[in-house]
Amino acid sequence: MKIIELLIDEEELYSGIEAISIVDRPAIQENFIALSEQPKVKLAEVDKEKRILMGAALVPNKNIYRSEGEDEYYIYFSEDTVRKASELFLMRGNQNKSTLEHEASLSGLSVVESWIIEDDVHDKSRKYDMDLPVGTWMVSMKVNNDDVWENYVKTGKVSGFSIEGYFTDKVNMSELNQITEEEAEDILVEMADYIASKKLKLESYSDYPDSVSNNAKRALEWADENGWGSCGTAVGKRRASQLASKSSITVSTIKRMYSYLSRHAPDLKSSKSYSDGCGKLMYDSWGGKAGLRWSKNKLKELDNNGNN
Repeated sequence: MKIIELLIDEEELYSGIEAISIVDRPAIQENFIALSEQPKVKLAEVDKEKRILMGAALVPNKNIYRSEGEDEYYIYFSEDTVRKASELFLMRGNQNKSTLEHEASLSGLSVVESWIIEDDVHDKSRKYDMDLPVGTWMVSMKVNNDDVWENYVKTGKVSGFSIEGYFTDKVNMSELNQITEEEAEDILVEMADYIASKKLKLESYSDYPDSVSNNAKRALEWADENGWGSCGTAVGKRRASQLASKSSITVSTIKRMYSYLSRHAPDLKSSKSYSDGCGKLMYDSWGGKAGLRWSKNKLKELDNNGNN
């Protein structure tokens, strides 16, 4: 199975760790532990819980399984990349950015300690029976959020940290000149949308008809069974997943949806079915003809309301 090393492009504004998520099943398969202060007097609650979670944010050279359709592969981070990620996370002031299961943004959670394991015998993590390799990025997170602590940490619904951010891989870095200008623009706008959505409350909409979602669902189901082959970019596949699940999409995404479907409508002349080239498959991934009609009307509506 293919193994891909992920890297940080320090010249790219969005590259690196944007937030740390608390999750049920961390991809790095290392759980954090909930540290609580033991009461000095057992008869009364004299000392309150520290409400601190300690665990690994990134473990170097650990293969992490990933799959996209029929493509299965492993990714990993070198010690150097792990260190860069930990440094950029703090330098960009992301200590208070956290999410729950990579979805809901959380308040009241802050990274209060961050370090790289340098000594596999005397590191602080050993005190808590964590057997992690040298080069691991460790964090301690303070939880000043009653709901998270009582309903997720104490109940065991979350058990580890998982990073959120943007990386590139060695293969992609050497092949960037092979992607089209359109693909590059889509990727950059998608990244900008994601970052902005974390910082601002962007207007988003999910009032597109079921016919749009059904087109995307059919495309995904066909790809799950037959594979994507050489069809589509990561952005196009993500768009299909968004539409199929009736997720809210931003105005910027609606504009790109209308642009894509308008430009690629002629592709349907030569691609009548999913097995007949990429045209029909990718067109429906973006919502199909129903998506074209909805995005066109939605943009007109927003323009009339002064929101576009």
